[in-house]
Amino acid sequence: MHLRFSQDIKSLLQRLSEKSLTLGDILAETSERGFSLVIALLVLPFLFPMPPGLAGPFGAACLLLSVQMVLGRRSPWLPKRIANYKFPRSFAQLLLQNLGRLTKVLQKIARPRLAKIAHNPLTWRINGFCISWLTLLLMLPIPFTNPIPTVGILLLAVATIESDGLLICVSYVITALITLLFAFIGYALWLAPSWLPSIFK
Repeated sequence: MHLRFSQDIKSLLQRLSEKSLTLGDILAETSERGFSLVIALLVLPFLFPMPPGLAGPFGAACLLLSVQMVLGRRSPWLPKRIANYKFPRSFAQLLLQNLGRLTKVLQKIARPRLAKIAHNPLTWRINGFCISWLTLLLMLPIPFTNPIPTVGILLLAVATIESDGLLICVSYVITALITLLFAFIGYALWLAPSWLPSIFK
């Protein structure tokens, strides 16, 4: 694994599969990179089948971290209740089993590029805003849509860790497309009550 993201995430997941670590423990060890690493760790499960009830807590933690990015913070902070959350070992083992496939895809698209964009303080804030927005979409109670904003969040997290300015720009476009897709879904759901009677006539 050549990506820092893959190496860091794999190391974290292996430790989590051996013993319980809290979100606070992980943030304390990873410092500034902890923003993107923990955000990636929180949203990775939404790409795979996962137990119900995690979208709320994981989404809330992801939203808190991304809002801090918008505010320009470089040292992540979480309330004690969320920081003391311990990841179940089964959760880490499930993600480890699927990480290889994800890494193969990411290795093909992520590498250090356009450093001026990647390291610009404004980019950090915009990334935080996009992740915050995608997290809100992720938390919407719309069935089968979780993987869509998750892809956008993961791309932004990976691009930030790998200092890939080009992938960051691509992620902005993807964020806009995801927004349009959810706007279409929302419009369709809004019209559904008037469509259904005519369909079943």
